[in-house]
Amino acid sequence: MRLASTKKQTQSEASTPYRFSEIRHQSSKTTIVVPRVSSENRPYLPVGIVEGGSIIGDRNFALYDAPLWNMALIASRLHWVWIGTVCVRMRTDFSYSNTLGWNTFPVPTLTEKNKADLTRCAEDILLAREHHFPATIAELYDPANMPDDLRAAHEHNDEVLERIYIGRRFKNDTERLEKLFDLYTKMTAAATPVKGKRGRKVRDH
Repeated sequence: MRLASTKKQTQSEASTPYRFSEIRHQSSKTTIVVPRVSSENRPYLPVGIVEGGSIIGDRNFALYDAPLWNMALIASRLHWVWIGTVCVRMRTDFSYSNTLGWNTFPVPTLTEKNKADLTRCAEDILLAREHHFPATIAELYDPANMPDDLRAAHEHNDEVLERIYIGRRFKNDTERLEKLFDLYTKMTAAATPVKGKRGRKVRDH
């Protein structure tokens, strides 16, 4: 199979068919883990964090040594609404995409205080989960049985993040999407390439 590939690196790996290839693991102190597929019935995407050295399976995305406030963004209702709209589906479940869901997610410029507040929100979510050990993520994010303290931690995270966006909580998911697409339009317009003197594309930073 490797010999039949059009990629030279894959062809060269045919001499060691017993070895894994395309290993993407990176050394890190911590890793934020985002599931590739998650039920649309869950009120939030169950993003997590593991210690460095953990092996991340291919049904997950990994943010190596990312600041913890990144987790607060991914765990928010805003991000849940965004990926539910722009990412594809696995049947009816969300199928997360780093290029469609994470790279495109519009985030206002964050101050150091904003980042500190969101870091605390992420810590509160993790502490609420720990309080219910050894409950699994599937059990904790069961829509009908989500623990009150975990739900409250997510609600607080939403309030902190949404106030960064518009100074208050959003009224509903429709208003969330309207704001996100407005920001996305402005974000992509600012990054539109223009022609240089020799036809070379120059990005406006």
